[in-house]
Amino acid sequence: MIREADKKDLDGLLQLYLYLHEDSIPLTDEHLLNTWEQIISDPNHHIIIKEQNGMIVSSCVCVIIPNLTRNIRPYAFIENVVTHNDFRGKGYATECLNYAKEIAVKENCYKMMLLTGSKSESTLNFYKKAGYNCTDKTAFIQWL
Repeated sequence: MIREADKKDLDGLLQLYLYLHEDSIPLTDEHLLNTWEQIISDPNHHIIIKEQNGMIVSSCVCVIIPNLTRNIRPYAFIENVVTHNDFRGKGYATECLNYAKEIAVKENCYKMMLLTGSKSESTLNFYKKAGYNCTDKTAFIQWL
């Protein structure tokens, strides 16, 4: 099943993020719970999850960003694309990205974009196969 996350999905999502770049699950404190509430209640913030037997096995985030250019059309930013190691290669991340694309089309976005820190050829080919290209724009990041 593929769907948008709801309030009860926090623990499962944090478990999945251990396969992204996290090395531990954050302490369940007021800051975490407030951040989760802010995310889950934001109509422009979509956490897409793929469930298998009640377990979250893949996910991505799609944020719709209002915009004053391109005929006042928003754009979508994709982040935190991740699949549990035991479930990779089954098309689950592609399902999540396709769901994100449906949201972006419904919201009349003029583009979708994502960044990856991976230099792995298989990861880059995955994104290309999903319809993204790495030739139109150049990304710059400033870590804070």
